[in-house]
Amino acid sequence: MPATTIMTTLLSIISIILAWLIGSYFLGADLLPAPNIVFTRFLHEIQQEALLFHTSVTLGRVLLSFVIAMLIGIALGLVMGSLQHADQFLDPWLVFFLNIPALVVIILAYMWLGLNEVAAIGAVAINKIPNVIVTIREGVRARDINLMNMAKVYELSRWKSFRHVLLPQLLPYLAASSRSGISLIWKIVLVVELLGRSNGIGFQLHLYFQLFDIAGILACALTFVLIMQAIELLILRPLERHANRWR
Repeated sequence: MPATTIMTTLLSIISIILAWLIGSYFLGADLLPAPNIVFTRFLHEIQQEALLFHTSVTLGRVLLSFVIAMLIGIALGLVMGSLQHADQFLDPWLVFFLNIPALVVIILAYMWLGLNEVAAIGAVAINKIPNVIVTIREGVRARDINLMNMAKVYELSRWKSFRHVLLPQLLPYLAASSRSGISLIWKIVLVVELLGRSNGIGFQLHLYFQLFDIAGILACALTFVLIMQAIELLILRPLERHANRWR
């Protein structure tokens, strides 16, 4: 990573901490604990291992929901982008699920399936699948027709045409849907846990809310922000650079 990029990132982080300190000064420690207080609470929760347990549970739900949403969304996006009749038939369904509130889906899933993991994971995946479909469908529509015709001229099989011609063009769209997907899914997972699960970060946030424990809430938020930043820097950004290298 270039030195200028590192310096810019550090300055951004410092500005966030300064804004936090200023906000804590004016609002008071009861409403907005200072960074050092939250960090001390974060270390305490880590030592107690409760935060690690709830974080691991939430990450498991995030990962499972993400995989399900991506697999189904990619498959439907390929179909809708390639077949006009399928796109015309499925588009009203897509618009419907794009506009139905996530909270409604979560509540209905719990009411229909009960307060269990199937309902929780299903509700999260359903909320993300439409976004994946839209991204992949647009990627298929934006494919280079000349390259696809070249594959036909050379009589490539469907698999080879997909693997060597279409897939490289879709990789940037896959990377974009992955980045947006992981950030959206973990937020929905927290709502799912808050409403109907007995573990996970969302459950902990609900507990701290009842106790008006703002330091605990911010400690939980800090945990997931650090984890998601690590995933972004170590996994998603390198994958995106790899996906766009052909450009």
